[in-house]
Amino acid sequence: MNFTRWSARFPGTQRRAAARTEHAAAQAAAQAKRGEGSVPAARGGRADPGTDRSAPTAADGGPADPTVSGTGSGTTPGRRTGVPAVVPSLDELSVREVIGRLPALVALVHGPEHHVAYVNDAYTAGFGTRIPGAPAHEALPELGELGLLPLLDQVQRSGKPRTAKNRTAPGGTSTYTVTCTPVDFPKAESGGEAEAHTGVLIHLADVTDHAEAVERLRASERRQREAAVTLQRSLLPQELEQPDDLRVAATYQPGGTEAAVGGDWYDVITLGAGRTALVIGDVMGRGVRAAAVMGQLRTAVRAYARLDLPPHEVLQLLDGLAAEIDASQIATCVYAVHDPNEGLLAYASAGHLPILVRDEDGTVRRAADPTGPPLGTGGWLHSSGTIPLGPGSTAVLYTDGLVERRGEDIDEGVAALERALSGAQGTPAVICDRLMRALGVDADHDDDVAVMVLQQPARTGPDAELFHNAVLELLGGVEAAPRARAFAQGVLASWRFPVELCDLGVLAASELVANSLQHGTPPMRLRLRRTDRRLIIEVTDGDDHLPRRRRAEPADETGRGISIVATIASAWGSRRTPGGGKAVWCEFALPDK
Repeated sequence: MNFTRWSARFPGTQRRAAARTEHAAAQAAAQAKRGEGSVPAARGGRADPGTDRSAPTAADGGPADPTVSGTGSGTTPGRRTGVPAVVPSLDELSVREVIGRLPALVALVHGPEHHVAYVNDAYTAGFGTRIPGAPAHEALPELGELGLLPLLDQVQRSGKPRTAKNRTAPGGTSTYTVTCTPVDFPKAESGGEAEAHTGVLIHLADVTDHAEAVERLRASERRQREAAVTLQRSLLPQELEQPDDLRVAATYQPGGTEAAVGGDWYDVITLGAGRTALVIGDVMGRGVRAAAVMGQLRTAVRAYARLDLPPHEVLQLLDGLAAEIDASQIATCVYAVHDPNEGLLAYASAGHLPILVRDEDGTVRRAADPTGPPLGTGGWLHSSGTIPLGPGSTAVLYTDGLVERRGEDIDEGVAALERALSGAQGTPAVICDRLMRALGVDADHDDDVAVMVLQQPARTGPDAELFHNAVLELLGGVEAAPRARAFAQGVLASWRFPVELCDLGVLAASELVANSLQHGTPPMRLRLRRTDRRLIIEVTDGDDHLPRRRRAEPADETGRGISIVATIASAWGSRRTPGGGKAVWCEFALPDK
């Protein structure tokens, strides 16, 4: 900025400017005396071409502060002296001529009927010739189609300008932003008395290009959102696995049309031997990237779940993978495993909201700690906890979109969910819908929501006859194997299985017990369990070395037990138990009746 031009506006700058002028004059006089210059001492600056050299200066007794043209009251660069420049007054400008040349459409109306007083050339070019004097609703029908006639009344009554944005003209060819400003007409004599008229100046700015650009941007955002929603839904399970002992339902609601899609996900994974893994998580990003990260995490969870590890070990593996996928993405997750034999839900949480469990009597409990930091942080040792999930109980896993609201503490949202869950009855699918409605989640909700509900049914009557459990504690010694075979034979016969299935079950139980007696340590236990769909045989012992299937040579006398079990059973597997030791199991699909 050139402060010289504005120096007169700052205190003390006039004195400094005068001092600089005197100093320059003294230097010029000295140069003239020495013959080094030809600038007269009386002139403190270079004469401006076109300036009358006969005009009085400070040295000639003229005014010390010359008058110059411009917006400031100081001197302009390159002109320290000169005659006053002629600046036209705004009163001398023709308003009609100025408005007539504006590219915007301008109309002027007056009186309570909004009689047309004037339209400029741009208005005529846009809407055709208009006759002054007629009411606006007749002479300017386009104002009615733009919905501006009520706005004219409002501006005239209030005396304040109003703006209406993005009004589309008839035919949809142009879009305008309209500003209506109240004006006072000159007083006119009417019946010998002065009468004042008020009117409205209507200014229509053509914003068609801007509106089209906005619409293109919105269309692009819609396409991106649709792509993200499609990707998100395709990465979620298309059909939930239904365990024998649980009823499970889940729902996913993307954010409203103005919200970008997030990375909420859920899954149900059957682990074998009647155990089920349930997982729900939330990637905190938005759009396609968050959905892609979510898909990778969900795939990794399914792979880790097949290892049949404790919940905290699954999260430990997932934590390292999340940092490798995208260190900038934050994700929370709850991984839980339901064991029908124990009636417990074992879980581990990585920064996620607590699981809620409603008992059969309606009491709602929160799963307590442990809760670790979100996935991808690294350096944290996760730990597992348990919460009872007995017959008649219902558990809810959810993401923060269900309970988080702007301006409210998230604990208030969780408490509201507890109240809604305490009174929600019905199937898991019905409870999902009721919880969503109770928490105010609709199509315009501003965040993604994922909810999973699981129930442990309280079976009675004929349904209960399809679920049985039998356990034999195995004491060491050579007599353990024949006792296990006799136990399995009697139990399977009492469950009225076909003879072929009984024989296969006894053979599998015998091989698993023999393997445990040879390679395991006490305590040992044989468990037989039936559901409405399968027979499960499981042997546990105190040794934590997991068996593996291997090829036995013709001369080997051992090493064929697991191969035999894998051949005759529908599925088999092994896992380490929480208290130390291992469990080896196999299962047979029941024939359709």
